[in-house]
Amino acid sequence: MPVIITVYSDKSFSFIVKQPPVAVMIKEAAKIQTASAEPNRKKVASITWAQVREIAKEKMPDLNAFTEKSAMSMVAGTARSMGITVTGEYPADVQ
Repeated sequence: MPVIITVYSDKSFSFIVKQPPVAVMIKEAAKIQTASAEPNRKKVASITWAQVREIAKEKMPDLNAFTEKSAMSMVAGTARSMGITVTGEYPADVQ
């Protein structure tokens, strides 16, 4: 889990616990242990656009994206780079 720790001059501190990395969330959705060693040649699993959308919604505060569509695109790109295919039709109601 990524954590941001801020230490102040009076030796007090604060910390913010973030969401797990997108790759970890994708592996959980696909129910696999490791990603593909050769993602362009060997596909190891597949996830649906509904799963991509759910991951994007959960990860939205941590992503550098303003719309759900761009967040879904980032998650789908990460999945492809891991050797995981995104199946099904792209949801029409995404803005």
